[in-house]
Amino acid sequence: MSLESLIANTIRPDVRSDKSYHVPDASGFVKLDAMENPYQLPAELRRELGSRLADVALNRYPAASYGPLKERIRAKLGIPAGYDVLLGNGSDELIAIMAATCAWQDRRAVLLAPVPAFVMFQRSAQVAGMDFVGVPLKADLTLDLPAMLAAIAEHKPALVFLAYPNNPTGNLFDSADIEAILRAQGDHGLVVVDEAYEPFAQQSFMPRLPEFDNLIVMRTLSKLGLAGIRLGYMSAAPALLAQFEKVRPPYNINVMTQAAAEFALDHVDVLNEQARLLREQRTLLSEALAALPGVQVFPSAANFILVRVPDADAVHAGLLSRKILIKNLSKMHSVLTNCLRITVSTPEENAAFLAALESSLTASLAD
Repeated sequence: MSLESLIANTIRPDVRSDKSYHVPDASGFVKLDAMENPYQLPAELRRELGSRLADVALNRYPAASYGPLKERIRAKLGIPAGYDVLLGNGSDELIAIMAATCAWQDRRAVLLAPVPAFVMFQRSAQVAGMDFVGVPLKADLTLDLPAMLAAIAEHKPALVFLAYPNNPTGNLFDSADIEAILRAQGDHGLVVVDEAYEPFAQQSFMPRLPEFDNLIVMRTLSKLGLAGIRLGYMSAAPALLAQFEKVRPPYNINVMTQAAAEFALDHVDVLNEQARLLREQRTLLSEALAALPGVQVFPSAANFILVRVPDADAVHAGLLSRKILIKNLSKMHSVLTNCLRITVSTPEENAAFLAALESSLTASLAD
C-alpha cells in the first residue's frame, strides 16, 4: 500500500484538489492585512487580566453553559430581550456549524452569497457538502438585488449569507435589499447577516431579530480588539438557535477565552473608545488616499479601506519591499481588478503606509 493510494481512497476529491487557507508570515512587517485592532488594552487592565487568567482552573473543562459570558454579551452587546446567543471559536466555527446543520444528506442543499464575499462562506459550504452559489455584485459593489432574488427562486438556498458591511469591499448593503431577501427566503431558508465589523459600521440588524423568524445575526469580538481569543457569537429565534446548539461541539470555548472575554466585556467602554479612534482614522486615511494620483477609494463602513490603483501587483510588491503588508485582491474577482485592501491602524502606522504607498505608486508608474 502506498501513501498516495491511501489518500486517494480516503480523502474526498474536492478536498485533495483544494489548498489550505494561507496566512502570510508578518514578522518584521507593518501588518495591515487582517483587519485587526492595533490597540492593546491599557497596561493596568492587562495586569488585572493577567491576575484573573492566573486563577483560571486549567485542569477543568469549561462550564458547558457559558452562563456568565453569555449574560455579559446579552447585556453589553445589544441582544434583544428574550433572545440568547450561541458561542463559537471565532465566526469561522459558527459558519461551519450552520452549514453542517443545514447540509441535508438526502437532497441538494445550497448556501448562497453575493461574491466577492468572506471566503469562509464558500469553504464552509464545501466542507459541509453543500453547493455554493455566488451572485456577483454590481460594478459599484452594491447588491444586484434582481439577480439575488432570481438565484433564491432558482436554487432555494437553505442559507443566504450577507456580510454587513461586506468583506472585502467594506460597504454596507442597502437595508431594504436585505429585507427583500429575508422576505424572499420566507420559511424555506435562513438569512445570516454577518456583522463582524459592527463596531465600525454602527448599523445593525440585531434589534430586528423579532421581526424575522428566518434571520440570524452573527458577530465576533475579533474586530473589536480581541482577535487573539477567537470568540464569535450569533443570535436568532430561540427555537431556531436550539437546533444549531445540537451541532455545536461541547466545550468549544476554552476557559482562557471565556475568562478573557468576560474581563474585556466588563471594560467594553475601552474597546468602544478604540473603535471610535479607528473610525476617526478611517476618515483621515480615506481622505489621504483619495488625494494620491491614480488611487480610487471606495466607501467603507468597516475598519479597512478598499482602493483601486493602476497596477495592484506592482504596488503590492513595492509595499512588501518596504515592509508593509496589505491584501492584494486583484485576482479574487473581476469586480476587484487592481484592488488592494488596507486595514485602518494607528496614526503612526497609517503614516508609514501612506509614505510607502506613495513611493510604490511612483515606482510603478515610472516602469
